[in-house]
Amino acid sequence: MKATRFVFLPLLALLSTGFCLAQPEMPAPWPLEAVVDMAREQRQEIIAARARADAARERPVIVSALEDPMLAPSIDHYPFDRMASEEPMPASTEPPMEGEPASAPITTSGDDNDRRYDWSVSIEQRFPLSKVLTHRRHAAEADAEKAAAEADRMALDVELEAITAFYMVQEKRRMATVVQQQIALARQFVNAANARYGSGSGNQSEVLRVEVEVARLESSARALQAGIRSAEAMLNTSIGRDTGMPVPDLVSPKLDNPLPSRDEVSAAALRQRPELQMGNAELSRAMADVQAMRSMYSPMGMVRVGYASTMAEGKGAMLMVGVSLPIWRDKLRGGVAEARAMERMASADLESMKRMVEGDAIAARDQLEVAQIQYLALRDDVVPRAHRLIQPTLSVYASGQGNLFAVIEAAQALWDVEAEFVMAETTLGVAWALLDRMTGTTKDHTP
Repeated sequence: MKATRFVFLPLLALLSTGFCLAQPEMPAPWPLEAVVDMAREQRQEIIAARARADAARERPVIVSALEDPMLAPSIDHYPFDRMASEEPMPASTEPPMEGEPASAPITTSGDDNDRRYDWSVSIEQRFPLSKVLTHRRHAAEADAEKAAAEADRMALDVELEAITAFYMVQEKRRMATVVQQQIALARQFVNAANARYGSGSGNQSEVLRVEVEVARLESSARALQAGIRSAEAMLNTSIGRDTGMPVPDLVSPKLDNPLPSRDEVSAAALRQRPELQMGNAELSRAMADVQAMRSMYSPMGMVRVGYASTMAEGKGAMLMVGVSLPIWRDKLRGGVAEARAMERMASADLESMKRMVEGDAIAARDQLEVAQIQYLALRDDVVPRAHRLIQPTLSVYASGQGNLFAVIEAAQALWDVEAEFVMAETTLGVAWALLDRMTGTTKDHTP
């Protein structure tokens, strides 16, 4: 029996340890910065934009390289009209002159030059006689800068989506907590109404009236549970997770920070917005295209060197130098005019974008100020006053004085204020996120 106990107890302890290890650990609460980090690391849109930027960074080397040289073996002369004659030419029948040896038959063997065609092997390289390749490299570098700025713009948009979803989940959860508190308060009204009805100082309609409020609040609580699941699914989607994964508690950042000045917001937007970086890259690309089109007035050069062998002269070398003739001037002038028009368009777009960026940033700052004023007023003044109002009103009603309508009116005022405060907090958080978006500020970057 003791032996069985010695075997059974360690086995039970091992199974218990394994069971404990198998239990999933509850994730720690998520601060807003953690949500933003997950969105930047897991959203496929950002990964695709960064891959596009990586690809664009390779283009300058590609477009600025010379054309590949061409290796060209060739048969330069093949006398096909004499191929049928394979016999050697007969010797001359005329008698030789005095002191001259007799002629011998001409043969086609025994000599390296005795072949019936000329051949050569050459290598040819084409290159521009202008800086067109340099200008093309500058244009490709501008494209790479634009792609990198596009990746930054995508990251800012993803951050804004994730932060908005974060505050929506928090709003739904806090609203559910508020509704549960309201249900508890409404049940106190039911108890007070039943007490008055039992003592004869009230009537049954008052009991039914407060029971209607309880039923309404309970239906709101059930609807909020579905809303919480929907908001959690949107948050998971915005950070690149499966929609059904659990979302832990959320930790909101401090929202009553001092506001930046309008000048600070304007300067930050003009310095950091990726849209302006994209506009600058577009202008640089257009300027490089103008220089590249102007370089097309210069000809292209060509050098060919090789080894050759002919029937008459034997082995030797060959060299050829050539240039293209850019004689179609209308085409060249049209290309330059088109590039200059694109440059003017890029410059105008950039100036217009600067005004829009500055206006959007200042408007976002002013909207943030409005949201913060409303939030602080509700938090520091309105909600505390509403809480102080409800208890005296309920005490008066429970003591047999007053009427039910005053109690319900005070309770509904409190409930409206609490709901407004929860929504004001969400509005303020989203307003901070919108200001960050309009100034190009990320959570890991200080303007």
